[in-house]
Amino acid sequence: MGDGLARALWERYEPVHDLVYFAPEARRAADGLGLRGFWMGYFALRAAPLGPVPAPVVTSCFYVFHPDRVGRALPDAWAYAAPADVLAAREEAMDAALTRVLGPDAVTGGLMAEAADLAWEAAAAADTAGRVLGAANQALDRPRQAHVRLWQALTTLREHRGDGHVAVLVARGLGPVDAMVLKSAAGESDATLLRETRTWDETAWRAAEDRLRARGWLEEDGTLTPAGAAGHAEVEALTDTAAEQPWTALGADRSARLADLLEPLVTAVLGTGLIPSGNPVGLTGSRWASPPAGTAGGTGTGRG
Repeated sequence: MGDGLARALWERYEPVHDLVYFAPEARRAADGLGLRGFWMGYFALRAAPLGPVPAPVVTSCFYVFHPDRVGRALPDAWAYAAPADVLAAREEAMDAALTRVLGPDAVTGGLMAEAADLAWEAAAAADTAGRVLGAANQALDRPRQAHVRLWQALTTLREHRGDGHVAVLVARGLGPVDAMVLKSAAGESDATLLRETRTWDETAWRAAEDRLRARGWLEEDGTLTPAGAAGHAEVEALTDTAAEQPWTALGADRSARLADLLEPLVTAVLGTGLIPSGNPVGLTGSRWASPPAGTAGGTGTGRG
């Protein structure tokens, strides 16, 4: 917990949240709704708390995707399934995925209920002013099953943190492509993976590199200058600071207890190999850099 509560908790709850992107149960849920392909499922499952919003709203909230990537999925997804139906399918998928990964005894046990209640309290206390995705998730009904309740609370906290991260990027004048170039230059993800999955062309990527060079943050070989490394560290530190409020409300001791309760969960999730090497979600902790033997876990960057 030496890196601070906000970062220590993020390192533990992000992998559990990420099941909604990588677990086969999530893909089956999207397919069952008639959503067409991975990306339509991704955008619908993640954006459903906002209601049937158009593509520009999601492009703004998710920040790093090219508008055309989002526009190929939304609003068409809402013609196949209403957001309420997507949310119900999302809960069912996370129920199935967590039960499979953790085991039926773990998801119904007392420790799971304790973790869920602590996480729900932290998420309910989160200040969501100016945090659209965090607020939309916080407004959802409390799930009856403890493991699904835990997942939804962690998702609220994850999007709360992500909203704060976007605010930091905007305040520092780092646009969507600039942010991805900065992350990849810091060694947190593969530049080609980020550019291609977010569908930015090489011209946009080179323009962002030129902007970072102009501010003295990027070397000619694409690595960070000392000023760039300091700028990157500042963005991360400010993101952590902006994410502290739920944990301050919960208190240090109870936050540390939740971190302990999440530890076996994150170990189990990473041990499945579901989260692929080079994933773009942003985690760089030691457990991600050195996943259990035989898994496909790895480090990544970006806001999901």
